[in-house]
Amino acid sequence: MRVKEVIVVEGRSDERAVKRAVDAQIIVTSGYGIKETTFRAIEEADRRCGVIIFTDPDFMGERIRERLKLRVPGAKHAYLSRADATSEGDIGIENANPQAILAALEKVRTWVENPVDVFTKSDLIKNGLEGGPGALERRDKMGKLLGIGYGNGKQFLLRLNRFGVSREEFDKALNAIDLENGGPETC
Repeated sequence: MRVKEVIVVEGRSDERAVKRAVDAQIIVTSGYGIKETTFRAIEEADRRCGVIIFTDPDFMGERIRERLKLRVPGAKHAYLSRADATSEGDIGIENANPQAILAALEKVRTWVENPVDVFTKSDLIKNGLEGGPGALERRDKMGKLLGIGYGNGKQFLLRLNRFGVSREEFDKALNAIDLENGGPETC
């Protein structure tokens, strides 16, 4: 698959893993200490053909994503699940197989600055995504299906609304999880 946007990753190992999955131009941040020249290259790439931010599904990856989002607010975002990115306790895109990387890149989403809030905290609670047994696992599965990544309840709600997830997409993903698990774990 050819990706027209430039993909931004953390390290050279991530770059190699992505190149095994897709044909794309890639910019490497070299971790959290992103140089100004790298930021400028990312901003120019965004103006020219668009950018997909694709960082590791760990704390530092999220911090890097936040820094990039401030500099390139119109960027698209791709997420890998922790399960797809983990090998022998190490979490990173470099550990994912090409199929998982391709699946994540096929579900890219754009962060909306002033969204219409379709979802509320009560939607999460009612659907077993917050405040009950199995909520963490359900959010993880839902984030993977929707392409918005994992987050705690507050982060997950923000992502649902900011990435413009529709009620129909939400319900479809929820039904898929319920079919797999035999229903939500609610009281």
